Amino acid sequence: MTRDTGDPRAQLSRDLELVAAHTELLLRTARSMTDPGAASLCEGWTRGHVASHVARNAEAIGRLADWAVSGTPQEMYPGGPQARDRAIDEGAGRSVDELAADVAATADELEPRLRALGGPLAAERVEMRGGFAVSSLQLPFLRLRELVYHHVDLDAGFGFGDVDADLLRRFVDDAVSRLGLGHHPPDLRLTSDEGDTWTVGKGTTTVTGSRWGLLLWLARRVPDGVRAPDGLPPLPRGA
Repeated sequence: MTRDTGDPRAQLSRDLELVAAHTELLLRTARSMTDPGAASLCEGWTRGHVASHVARNAEAIGRLADWAVSGTPQEMYPGGPQARDRAIDEGAGRSVDELAADVAATADELEPRLRALGGPLAAERVEMRGGFAVSSLQLPFLRLRELVYHHVDLDAGFGFGDVDADLLRRFVDDAVSRLGLGHHPPDLRLTSDEGDTWTVGKGTTTVTGSRWGLLLWLARRVPDGVRAPDGLPPLPRGA
């Protein structure tokens, strides 16, 4: 079971296990890719860009974990968005073996830094890029989200339908929560085929589909199997 029970420390332990499991799943797919230059589900990115980003994200999450433990603030991506994007671009054109090795090595370096969050923390909250503050104990979940979403983005045989049902529901919970934080959130009532309901804004437009279909639409604007009586409404960028 992966549902959040409300105990942050217990959830941290479970999320660390899920991070390890989904790292291995992503690596299995990455190592089997035959064309890292093929388009991914991330607009403007190849599969190589996605793999390069997953590796750089491991380093970024590691910096935030170090901040949480030491109390010394660190930039998630030193040099800001331009430096982040440049590092991803520079790594995108490598071979499958080089990309997979980078993902594996950075994941190995991140693992003990995330586990250290189970001990005393000097900073209960840290800042992601853009100055968005999060609980330090949430960092493993944020890494997990990156792993699963970008595994799907590789478009190489793994989809949200392959994700454990409880974890999938957590991801939809999270996506709906982030959608509602925008300046002009859409008015949506999301109903899953599995019996879940989520509301954003006034909930005036009903969108129905499987959990995985709803998440694919929310996360990547891909309307695979989701439906609305008068057509799907537009979603704001970046939500």
